[in-house]
Amino acid sequence: MTAEVDHAALFATVPTPCLVLGPDLVIVDVNRAYLETTGRTRDGLVGRHISQAFPDNSGDPDADGVGNMNASLRRVLATRRPDTMPLQKYDVPVPHRPGISEERWWSPVNTPVLGPDGQVTWIIHRGEDVTAFVKAHQATRPAGVRVGEKLEATESLEAELYARARELQRLNEELRQAHTREREVAVTLQEAMLHTPDLAHHSQDVVVRYQPAVGSLNVCGDWYDVVDIPPDQLALAVGDVIGHGLQAAAVMGMLRSARSIDDALGTTAVKAIVDRRSQLITYSSAGHLPPILVHTDGRTELLDQATDPPLGARPQHVPRPQASLHYKPGDTLVLYTDGLIERRDEDIDTGLNRLIDTLSECSRLGPEQVADTVLARLGVAGGGRDDVALVVVRL
Repeated sequence: MTAEVDHAALFATVPTPCLVLGPDLVIVDVNRAYLETTGRTRDGLVGRHISQAFPDNSGDPDADGVGNMNASLRRVLATRRPDTMPLQKYDVPVPHRPGISEERWWSPVNTPVLGPDGQVTWIIHRGEDVTAFVKAHQATRPAGVRVGEKLEATESLEAELYARARELQRLNEELRQAHTREREVAVTLQEAMLHTPDLAHHSQDVVVRYQPAVGSLNVCGDWYDVVDIPPDQLALAVGDVIGHGLQAAAVMGMLRSARSIDDALGTTAVKAIVDRRSQLITYSSAGHLPPILVHTDGRTELLDQATDPPLGARPQHVPRPQASLHYKPGDTLVLYTDGLIERRDEDIDTGLNRLIDTLSECSRLGPEQVADTVLARLGVAGGGRDDVALVVVRL
């Protein structure tokens, strides 16, 4: 069995300086080698447009690094293919010395990461710092060299650097394919374990959606469950295993059947029992986001009166609290995981309120339409930064 690879740690420690850009060319991630090479901090780069983070050297009237870099990145967005730039002089600002830049030479390659729709989701910018190599080459050039010889030497240097860049590009592509294969294995494993036989009995009143994370080479451990309890009850659950990759997916599968696993420390989950005879919902939450009951008139209620710490947070097992509320026929119950509403740049309550408003507006739609509308309105119809599990039940 292939050992699990921690790709986040791998990216952080890979010795080649790398940035990750969004399609808007805003920096979303940076590895340690890049910070060390440029003398910058993560907070000073992430969230900034690349041309703002690294402007042209104001003291060099011939500086063209920003224009060349933007042109390369635009080619990547347009063609969805890697773009290897020629040898590039792109000076770097000296930290704590405003207006002062240090001469740097780079061998850059910009590589797209495509989403399920075939569009560019991320761009990996890899910049090999070859300043020492260039200066050593310049130092060995004989004095009084003619222009033609100077051009020939420059072309020879670029050819050598281009060959090195192509080799690095090949290795990076192999690494990306390995990441993709692991993600495909984990997604397949999740789909197999999320198979819910009882769901087939509820084709008209229960709809589930599972969206793997996009832009990440790992998947997480989000899960859902739908179980009939004869004669008139229906058990519903969603949960989120902390972690990524195959281990999280495996723990998720065990939790769905056992509910108590050593590796599930910090896992959140919520479970609800719908009693159709008494029209009563009984629920309990282990640190999870509250389900939402949507009435036919658009009013909403949060199921947040029985919340406890996540699974494994207590050293000893104690009974968890539970609460109940009545519903009316035609109401809709919605369970979900945090990938649906959580965004890196905003408070989670903002996302929760966005979900509540959306559900209120589509309270009279069928479960299929509700699920599709929610995913679209919250911007995760094609996947998001985190996994999304969604269960919509027409009561």
